[in-house]
Amino acid sequence: MSEIRLTQYSHGGGCGCKISPAVLSNILKTAVVAPDYPALLVGNASNDDAAAYDLGNGTALISTTDFFMPIVDDAYAFGQIASANSISDVYAMGGKPLMAIAILGWPVEKLPAELAQRVLEGARSICLEAGIPLAGGHSIDSPEPIFGLAVTGLVDLPNLKRNNTAQEGDLLFLTKPIGVGILATASKREKISAEHLEQLIKQLTTLNKAGEALGKIAGVHAMTDVTGFGLIGHLMEMAQGSGLGAELDYGKTPILESARVYQQQKIGPDATFRNWNSYSSQVGFGPGVNVMEAFHLLPDPQTNGGLLIAAAPTAVAEVQAVLESFGLGAFAQPIGRLTAAGEKTIQVINS
Repeated sequence: MSEIRLTQYSHGGGCGCKISPAVLSNILKTAVVAPDYPALLVGNASNDDAAAYDLGNGTALISTTDFFMPIVDDAYAFGQIASANSISDVYAMGGKPLMAIAILGWPVEKLPAELAQRVLEGARSICLEAGIPLAGGHSIDSPEPIFGLAVTGLVDLPNLKRNNTAQEGDLLFLTKPIGVGILATASKREKISAEHLEQLIKQLTTLNKAGEALGKIAGVHAMTDVTGFGLIGHLMEMAQGSGLGAELDYGKTPILESARVYQQQKIGPDATFRNWNSYSSQVGFGPGVNVMEAFHLLPDPQTNGGLLIAAAPTAVAEVQAVLESFGLGAFAQPIGRLTAAGEKTIQVINS
């Protein structure tokens, strides 16, 4: 089984499997008029990370699902990554995860069942780290391996964070470096070094636990996690959803140096181009920005990416203290700010 490379059995991997933003927008169009659900606080009306439902007792139920095809070859690591990515949506809403249900698609005629068992073992390890049970699930025989979780969480109503409630003047923070889509592509093409593969898996399996604590800060006006649409796409959702623009400082944006190595070798996922084609008309570049590099990194699809946080200037010290307490001090400096809406939604600068 050690010779089986899971990524060779799927046409995509990780959150790079996502349907492009432009195509997804067409898919979600509907003429059906849904009834009003007053208790549904977050639903299809916004492009948020999870649904939220008011339980009527001062708390909201958070419900989300996420699944994808292998982004790495190791089955155990695949289960860990898919699980951490799924749970992240609850953290991105400021919530506390409660339990998870597994979603497994497996090509039983192509891949041994023992590998699927290793995927589930990886999932259990991450659920254990998050302090939640993997309480059940559903499996099918599918042409490609697929795995993910449906996750349920809770949040006190004042702590519920959305991705479209940022305010002008808010400062932006990002809790993980970007570039994992490039590294994952290098891995699939067998071009990645052992050191960089280890770095990739470590980032992909790291839980975004700080989200629950950040949710308790009133001055954190909006929050989301950066996944398949890349940093530029999820910042676009935050800015446009809030009726604002954004200024992103490319020089301060955390980037994996290892990703630059493979980007210079012209290695990158196809989803980068799909993302860029969806957003490019609303992005401007200031002087001093390495536009060619930024083109490859800003739309790079992230899997279990960092939390993108919009915080009032008066809340910066609280945000920094939380990040420090979770060992995220390296990401405690702002990378941009929310501005009044302009001709371009996002202006990339290099201060």
